Amino acid sequence: MTALGTPPRIAAKQRPGDRIFSGAALIAGSLILATLALVAAFLVIQSVPAVTVPADELGILGGASFVEYVVPLVFGTVWAAVIALVLAVPVAVGIALFISHYAPRRLAQSLGYVIDLLAAVPSVVFGLWGGNVLAPAIQPAYTWLWENLSFIPLFAGPPSGTGRTVLTAGIVLAVMVLPIITALCREVFLQTPVLHEEAALALGATRWEMIRIAVLPFGRAGIISAVMLGLGRALGETMAVAMVLSATGVITFNVISSINPSTIAANIALSFPEAYGDNVSVLIATGLVLFAITLVVNAIARIVVNRRKDFSGAN
Repeated sequence: MTALGTPPRIAAKQRPGDRIFSGAALIAGSLILATLALVAAFLVIQSVPAVTVPADELGILGGASFVEYVVPLVFGTVWAAVIALVLAVPVAVGIALFISHYAPRRLAQSLGYVIDLLAAVPSVVFGLWGGNVLAPAIQPAYTWLWENLSFIPLFAGPPSGTGRTVLTAGIVLAVMVLPIITALCREVFLQTPVLHEEAALALGATRWEMIRIAVLPFGRAGIISAVMLGLGRALGETMAVAMVLSATGVITFNVISSINPSTIAANIALSFPEAYGDNVSVLIATGLVLFAITLVVNAIARIVVNRRKDFSGAN
């Protein structure tokens, strides 16, 4: 007995398996941090010539400075990702709500499997579909938008004759991030406390009103996290954008024209085979910029997840 009359705490005896698992988990976590640090160090070291060598000696820059070279790429990367999220998020949330609260159990299970399989399709398949099927099929719609809505800067035109525009790339990216956002939102909606749902229905709410006042507020943080993870995927996508987008390296909000901004990842994939010497460092430096953008996006998503406050109640 201690001085306060409470029994002393007895330390739990760790079994060998517990110690092995704890050590393995610690090593795995340390390896992740070490790998991230090594990647960052490699990118920083290899990017030094891009900012120290005179611009006129770097043919890939075309006489411009590195900042002038990378800014249109950053714009194109963010712009294509934003278009993808605008198109994908409402559809993904709707599908997730249908699977979790409307569809019969068998249909919901089948749709869940289809969504999970769609997430496993290689990006090159989406690129082939976007360039060879979607672009020609959607080109007449671009012409219609130009003829009827050209007063809107997004559709100022003239429309691309091939359909390979930043909007087409955004649609392909939306299809690619749709399974990720849908799967995460579905799991969040299924974790809504049943007591909250039943209480809303008992008070006379319709199913949609119950979803609006109980499910969506509970899953708001999860939806934001899913969107941020989808944004990270869209920012780093390479082959699908490279195979669909006909880029010219400019800054423009026109989404149906043949003059389109490129993305960092697509530019690296298309320019790297012909790069040599310090020009490779320029591409690696743009990769460092993309690395930083993606790291910031994932950090924001993690902050949102950590600050999530669940409703009181139990399933």
